[in-house]
Amino acid sequence: MWPESSEQHQPLRTGLTTGTCATACCVAAAHLLLARQICEQASVTLPKGQIVELDIVDLQCSDQIAHAATIKDAGDDPDVTHGAKVWVNLRLLPTTGVTFNADRGVGTVTRAGLALAVGEPAINPVPRQMMRSNLQVVAQKYNYKGGFAVSIGIDQGAELALKTMNSRLGIVDGLSILGTSGIVRPFSCSAWIASIHRGMDVAHANGYAHIAASTGNTSEAYVQQHYQMAPMQLIEMGDFAGAVLKYLKQVPITKLTLCGGFGKLSKLANGHLDLHSSRSSIDFGQLQELAQQQGAQPALLDYIGQANTSLQALQACQTDAIDLATSVCYAAYQQARKHLPARVEVEIIAINQQGELLSQYPLLPEGAA
Repeated sequence: MWPESSEQHQPLRTGLTTGTCATACCVAAAHLLLARQICEQASVTLPKGQIVELDIVDLQCSDQIAHAATIKDAGDDPDVTHGAKVWVNLRLLPTTGVTFNADRGVGTVTRAGLALAVGEPAINPVPRQMMRSNLQVVAQKYNYKGGFAVSIGIDQGAELALKTMNSRLGIVDGLSILGTSGIVRPFSCSAWIASIHRGMDVAHANGYAHIAASTGNTSEAYVQQHYQMAPMQLIEMGDFAGAVLKYLKQVPITKLTLCGGFGKLSKLANGHLDLHSSRSSIDFGQLQELAQQQGAQPALLDYIGQANTSLQALQACQTDAIDLATSVCYAAYQQARKHLPARVEVEIIAINQQGELLSQYPLLPEGAA
């Protein structure tokens, strides 16, 4: 039986991503290769500058290859990789740079539409950059001028991947190495929604009439830079668009900027207020309808209907000069307006995976930056 939860409020424990785990293994393996230094713990600098320590549970070296492993701790998040062993085999290269390879338990990309090219190991861009930057620090410490070959594996990764969406996305033979901040925030609807509401309260209490709600770190970074917003104005909405829209009936904020990725916003455009993949899905039929309204031809509409991801559909429309991004922003704007009081001005901004503007609604005046 499940243990009864405490009647007292207890904060949920955060965890660390598979990207952070792999980076820690890289750091420990690099110290072993370059200085024969054995690290029982490895320090990792995360994308926002926070430093975390991870236990290394297996460290060995032979034939110029160092092996290091750690156990993934997802905190209180119900993550399928919680408790899994993540490991890295690290090899020195005579030339500069870092190469990446999917070892046992890490998947490979087989379909277009993801952030990685077909044939690439399913190691996402932010974890790759984390490994590069942390390895560079170790290399500089020992005045090493060469590069590194990184092979990442996860024990029982192929079996664990069956419990994820990887197969639908065309990622085969294992899990993805993920993470945008390096930290896993525990997935608790009530806790997250409460934090959203408290953030909006704080913004109002400190005299801010304009807030920006974002679906992730990339969209938050875009809107913060675009408006030069104070941290108090930035709301970590995640997937809970409804928590933001509905609470604006109670807090007298007068302008909301809602910024997110194209796929997430297409769900809002379809009337979903919870954008998590377990509770709402991309409606490719809706994307077909929006593209048809823009003048898309039958061949393109058929392609959208069979697309693997929303990004794939978007890219096909961009190739045919169909402005699907603006149509999605407009539809999302209409849905948001249904839940907002008249006093609240709202704008929708869609960005791509590189943090660049796709479109927004209301549209910027001609010539505006």
